[in-house]
Amino acid sequence: MFSLSSLPVDVLIVVLESCRVDELTALSLTCHALYSLVTEYGWSSYLRANPRPSCSLSKARQLWLPAVRAQYDVMVDSAWTYPHFVARPLSRMWAGKLQPVMAISPHRLIVGAGSSLYSYGFGAAKGSASSPPIVFEGVVSLLDGPEHARNITAISFILDDGATAILDVAFQDGAIERTRLTNTRHIAGGAPVLSCTRNKGAHMPDNDFVESISVNAGSVLALSTNGHARLSSNHTDFSGAATTHALINLQSRSWVAHLCMEASTPYAAFGTASTTPLNIYTIADGGALAPRPTAILHTKRGADLPPDMLPSSAVYGLARGPLNSPWGSSPQILVSGWFDGQVRCYDLRSSARAAPNGAPGGAPHLRPVLSLVDRWSYEPIYSVACGGGSAAHIAAGTARHSVVSFWDVRAPATSWSVHAPGNDPSPVYSVVLESSRFFGVTQSRPFVYDFVSALSNFVSNDD
Repeated sequence: MFSLSSLPVDVLIVVLESCRVDELTALSLTCHALYSLVTEYGWSSYLRANPRPSCSLSKARQLWLPAVRAQYDVMVDSAWTYPHFVARPLSRMWAGKLQPVMAISPHRLIVGAGSSLYSYGFGAAKGSASSPPIVFEGVVSLLDGPEHARNITAISFILDDGATAILDVAFQDGAIERTRLTNTRHIAGGAPVLSCTRNKGAHMPDNDFVESISVNAGSVLALSTNGHARLSSNHTDFSGAATTHALINLQSRSWVAHLCMEASTPYAAFGTASTTPLNIYTIADGGALAPRPTAILHTKRGADLPPDMLPSSAVYGLARGPLNSPWGSSPQILVSGWFDGQVRCYDLRSSARAAPNGAPGGAPHLRPVLSLVDRWSYEPIYSVACGGGSAAHIAAGTARHSVVSFWDVRAPATSWSVHAPGNDPSPVYSVVLESSRFFGVTQSRPFVYDFVSALSNFVSNDD
């Protein structure tokens, strides 16, 4: 009599690659042989086919067995279905109204607010029934003196090995600094201490302040408020001077940059305030930015209009698309947040494009493959991020009332929105979306939504 376990092992391994979680569980309960095979190959194959990128869980997932990681992912996906989460502020309210920014690595979350950097470290939980802890590591002030106020406008990680974090930090006075943060272990019962070392970098042209910094695959893209974009090499050597590969002028008020060196044709995307608010510039093998846009991403209506009739708009947020989207996990999927309150998704491989007469440099106009809107809110979208349950969600921070909107790209007609803890009358300036956590920051404080949370393991301490 034929039985599944009588098949050759290499055939069974191929079969396991297409199994769902419930099917792997059922097979592992069948007999000792299949249990061993599922344990050794099945869960690992499932995790490779269903990635759940999550910086704040990196340490914990390294300690968990593949079966535990899969169990955690199933719990997360279920929590997103309802949705069910715990909302917590990460700090007390700051004094005054700030315009903070965030950056995340596998070891910590850094929040830049005013002239200070706040660091929150990620711990590890041994079981899958609880979320790994978030621990406040300390705060450092980057003020040069009490008479010289300087607000942080952009931050991005260059390197983080756990013990030391190196970031590029930009300020409103036009300065850019490479900052090294080291977590100094504190005496039991005392406050955590961060030590800081800083190196000044080259200013942008005309001393414009940097509005956005994007780091990817050894390159750093800085975008100034008046449209100067600079692409430089990323020297992890703290004392090394970056090598500028390209400097271009977008000639418009600029808001956000997105660098992608992983695509088959590397590119930089720029969100501006203009009649062509979202442009794509390709990057040559030597690291040089194209002098003119190679594609102009516009609305469905705007893509068919001649240049002199294009309406003015603005793009404030950019992010790579969800890994589990109808268009695949390509880095050429781009998500954008617009002034008109819509989130538009573009596939740079798409043929849904037009080339109106007189288009600048002959650059084609690319239509969105998906447009999303929260029917309860038409406020401008300030920030976007992708991830969430099944790696298929988009999160958008809006311009008022600290509202965050969520969409599942597999069912884009449905959406839901929620206020940040404290219900601040503020934009959500920056967002980060992981598999089980969403981080955001308003003018008053950072916060987190945890979709699989045991409160005893959640630590927030900034006394």
